[in-house]
Amino acid sequence: MKRSLLREHTFKLLFRSNFFEEAEMQEQGELYTDALENVSKEDADAIREKVDRIIEKIPEIDQMIDEVSVGWRVSRMSRVDLTILRLAVYEMKYDDTIPAAVSINEAVELARKYSGDSSTSFVNGILAKLV
Repeated sequence: MKRSLLREHTFKLLFRSNFFEEAEMQEQGELYTDALENVSKEDADAIREKVDRIIEKIPEIDQMIDEVSVGWRVSRMSRVDLTILRLAVYEMKYDDTIPAAVSINEAVELARKYSGDSSTSFVNGILAKLV
């Protein structure tokens, strides 16, 4: 599976964490990846593991986002935009295998696909400040 599609599935599963307790996310991860067609066990494991690592870092990631977002606290952001930002910030700060420019570009594409019209510039602006 291509990295961009893995990232999109990671985003979708991470979005679920807004609605479930952390203890329930293992089951949610399994339900989500089991429902995917044509996904290898390695790719399904990679999606779930990345979501788990991001969830562990949410307090740190949210603090980084709060420090650069002028007038928008994490608590006021749309859940879609916040999930996209959390994923991208995790990749930029904690995953050395992905260049920051790629994380930003992919985040903007996710915002274009799943969020509102102004989200692409919002996401891009926050992430640019974090680079």
